[in-house]
Amino acid sequence: QVQLVESGGGLVQAGGSLRLACVASRSILSIDAVGWYRQAPGKQRELVASITKDGSTTYAEPMKGRCTIARDNAKNTVYLQMNSLKPEDTAVYYCNARVRVGLFRVTDYWGQGTQVTVSS
Repeated sequence: QVQLVESGGGLVQAGGSLRLACVASRSILSIDAVGWYRQAPGKQRELVASITKDGSTTYAEPMKGRCTIARDNAKNTVYLQMNSLKPEDTAVYYCNARVRVGLFRVTDYWGQGTQVTVSS
């Protein structure tokens, strides 16, 4: 089991920055991958960025070049630094932990989400 708690969302003007934090209930080094996803009203949830336990990162197109994912192992925390925010970045941002169980199965855990609103 993994519990995830996100924080750091809020209201920001276009061009501004926010840093989201996701605190896990257990060592993030025991989690195969931690990712940030977002979901805007009426749209599907989409990947923003992820980091694996060996430190490999992936960035998806919506925010590639404008965000950085990083972790603090001692604090069991994964951060998402977002810069040059645009109104279309407005969404609920969710933290995801993916844990491999067996050779071909994974289990996904989700946080409750944090709202990010970017005003024009």
